[in-house]
Amino acid sequence: MDFGTFILAQQRGYHQSSAEVIANSVEQTVMAEQAGFSNAWYAEHHFNNYSLSPSPLMMIAHCAAKTETIRLGSAVCILPLYHAARFLAEVGLVDTLSGGRLELGIGSGYQQFEFERFGTSLDEAGKIFAEYLDVIPKALTQKIFEHHGQYLNIPPSSIAVRPVQDPMPPLWITTGNPKVRERAFREGHNLFVTALLNGKDAIRGLREKLDGDIANSGATGEASRIGFLRCAYASDNKSEIDSYLENARFQRRLSFSLKDRRQQTDDGYMMKEVPSENEPSIDEIRGNLPVGSVNEVIEKLIEEIEILRPDHLALQTQLGDFDQKTMLKQMELWGDKIIPAVKKAVGEPARNLAAAE
Repeated sequence: MDFGTFILAQQRGYHQSSAEVIANSVEQTVMAEQAGFSNAWYAEHHFNNYSLSPSPLMMIAHCAAKTETIRLGSAVCILPLYHAARFLAEVGLVDTLSGGRLELGIGSGYQQFEFERFGTSLDEAGKIFAEYLDVIPKALTQKIFEHHGQYLNIPPSSIAVRPVQDPMPPLWITTGNPKVRERAFREGHNLFVTALLNGKDAIRGLREKLDGDIANSGATGEASRIGFLRCAYASDNKSEIDSYLENARFQRRLSFSLKDRRQQTDDGYMMKEVPSENEPSIDEIRGNLPVGSVNEVIEKLIEEIEILRPDHLALQTQLGDFDQKTMLKQMELWGDKIIPAVKKAVGEPARNLAAAE
């Protein structure tokens, strides 16, 4: 069981400059390594303030030079928005620049807003993503590879800068498609899941889905790691927790607006924070998430880990305009008290075996 930080690089208003947001993201990465987190993860989004991280691979390459041991991951590269040959070549380069610390998270995307601006069809994203799953292992493990599909057509080629990791960087898949999850288990890839701002019932539902996917895949699930993206915050200061929860709700509101294609803006860039139908209240979010005192957070995390049995937990540290100095202190607190206590309590959680086993 290990822990990472998920850095979304959000801009909640013009009181935050883009340069400040990116600088904070880099600073959080350095702190994550110092605090004992095993991973730092970077999002990919485009053209609005939901996330100012358009290239997780560029973030990884930059932060690799600022750190020494922490593993650096994309969460996730939205593959239908890429030119396949360039993407594959850059993966090899980034793994080399990071000294073999790349964790390659990939997904098919969900924001129509982005796809329109890249001239790509969201309706075909799933099929494009499936072809990437075919070509990535070939490109990164074979000296000469080729691929001829409906969407990707690559003649015999070679990645000049080979990945340092053998046979290739670990692959993490984020998807809502059970068939893709089944394929991930069958091929031994890792999965990232989230319960958003929901509580233990949603986490139980996630575990049930994963168990069903494993059973349907025909695999045991032992070769795949499960990463769990979670909002959590430990403090005896109520105002700090309230601010963190408000920023978590801000993230949810923008994400749902983009997913449902109902985003609003006055100036064409900065999105309005619009409540979604049936969204949980702050008090409900507080009850759902591991927030509260250090001991309360530890207890809630242990309960959630026992239900989901993840191998990795990625804490959301960059949300909205939450105060940077306060978050850096929070990360130190996790490294000093929360992560060691949780690791001691859960040990090595049961592997991703179907419940029926």
